[in-house]
Amino acid sequence: MGVDPLLKQVQGVWETLAAVPVSFPSAGSLNVVTSPASQVAPRSWVGIVVLSDSAIVTAPTDRAAQVLRRVLAGMPTSSLTSPQVVAAVLPVQEVLGPATLGYVSRDGFRPVPAGRSVERLAPGHQDLTALVKSVPSGDSGKSGMDEITSAAFVVRKGADVVAAAGFQAWPAAVAHLCVLTAPGERGRGLARQVASAAVAQALADGLLPQWRARPMASRHVARALGFRELGSQLSLRLDSEPLRRER
Repeated sequence: MGVDPLLKQVQGVWETLAAVPVSFPSAGSLNVVTSPASQVAPRSWVGIVVLSDSAIVTAPTDRAAQVLRRVLAGMPTSSLTSPQVVAAVLPVQEVLGPATLGYVSRDGFRPVPAGRSVERLAPGHQDLTALVKSVPSGDSGKSGMDEITSAAFVVRKGADVVAAAGFQAWPAAVAHLCVLTAPGERGRGLARQVASAAVAQALADGLLPQWRARPMASRHVARALGFRELGSQLSLRLDSEPLRRER
């Protein structure tokens, strides 16, 4: 089989984020590295990324890396981003994820014709901030809309912004998509419209659009725009005391 260019590009992204030399191994395998500066997970956490049937794992300390190599080596790669599975074999204190990782190339992008006027706002615009503040804190935090570095692409209902999308500039020329819709306006295709505009901008800027999601509704939006789900990500905060006692 030929090399999947999109998968190869995405592997390079996460290898860069690992912040130390590492590569995705052959199918069914994983590579574990020590990387205190890893951007795969929050600082001092373990980061696990599975792409296709191959995985890399970053650990904050050499001791944690040793334990992870021993414990995870015999596990199917498909189970490495399952919180229940890893919590059964590791001293997990906190989990972020898992999140599905979706990407789209210029050729694969399926733009959505705007059914309503899509407006462009500067990041941090007061009308965008009003939308972020109007939704439950859990929704706003997960959306990442208050951290975008691009313009915001929005639709309004009257004077109010009810849906918005933009992206955060990540290392390795990645555009991490952020989308937020007011709860009362969901299910009307607004997320697809604003996200389509943000993806088009990212591609025009020569960036690789990334859609990291857990809810199925969000994944449906990404699929509609042509995103391919290439893998998953999980972050773990481990209890260091049991790790120190491991032999």
